[in-house]
Amino acid sequence: MTAARKSRAGDRTLLYSTLLSDFGNAEIHLGHALGDAEQLDVVRKAIKRRQESVDAYTKAARMDLADKEAAEITELSQYLPPAVDESEIRAAVKAAIAAGATDLGKVMGAVMPQFKGRADGKIVTAIVRESLAG
Repeated sequence: MTAARKSRAGDRTLLYSTLLSDFGNAEIHLGHALGDAEQLDVVRKAIKRRQESVDAYTKAARMDLADKEAAEITELSQYLPPAVDESEIRAAVKAAIAAGATDLGKVMGAVMPQFKGRADGKIVTAIVRESLAG
């Protein structure tokens, strides 16, 4: 945030100020200082909010605002660990199905804890549905 302020990057300064506020609100809500995993959850929620805004702005044909939100997503994404490869998800889904999970809920329950915070739930759900159907 200090670098953003020194470079007089107003958008980045606002983004980081908002993120710090989100961290403070989460600490108040939880009643303790945030650990690394909790901080990553706050960043993920901020990215998800911005993605929802991008979708809404795109539907409303407000590409200027959608582009601004997309740039914020890119800025925040650098603080997340790298995403999981799709082949790794497919292997975990196959293992869960082989272990006896036969419906969507059971497979998701077995697979999602392995990829918490590293894979988008929508992608995992699509892979699970595809694997169960085929």
